[in-house]
Amino acid sequence: MQKILGFNMHQERVNNLNEVQLLIALKSGDRYAFEKIYQNYSPRIFLNILKMIKSVDDSQEILQDVFIKVWEKRELIDPEQPFKSYLFQISRYTVYNFFRKVNLDKKLKAYLSFENTELYTHIEENIAQRENNLIIMKAIEELPPQRKQIYKLCKIEGKSYAEVAILLGISSSTINDHIVKATKFLRERHSSFGTALTLSIISILLKDL
Repeated sequence: MQKILGFNMHQERVNNLNEVQLLIALKSGDRYAFEKIYQNYSPRIFLNILKMIKSVDDSQEILQDVFIKVWEKRELIDPEQPFKSYLFQISRYTVYNFFRKVNLDKKLKAYLSFENTELYTHIEENIAQRENNLIIMKAIEELPPQRKQIYKLCKIEGKSYAEVAILLGISSSTINDHIVKATKFLRERHSSFGTALTLSIISILLKDL
């Protein structure tokens, strides 16, 4: 009973905090502060996402992704900066990733469909190439979330280490470390499937996205 009462008192104190105080509490890992911020901002962020996505279900999923990022990167929050702008920036980036994935799926399906309808002299080589392509894409998805994000931004989208460092709020040396480890993983994971050739194919597929 005392424990429940303590939680209720803490929640009441959080409800009385101003935004800067809430953000400071959030940075320290206070879940009540996070819930309060979610209650304050999620309706506006959802409507903004919905305007771009035009799908309630997808917008709700993206909204959850946005606040998951907020929680995961809470230590990087600057309480003195406009938090609403920070949230809209994260939501725009998350929507961009959503559209990019949709376009990638369409482009990959079109590519595989084209491959299946064309006549080739070396049929077995083409089948192996398609399988290898899918294997590498699956391998990239197996990377840890942040490493996968950094690898795609640098190696697929062609952003510089400095650009990605600013975008994600981490150092360039951390970016380099993730790229080195991701490259090593992909090389070891699929060294027998012609990795270098497949990665060049994926780059061609994605360069116009």
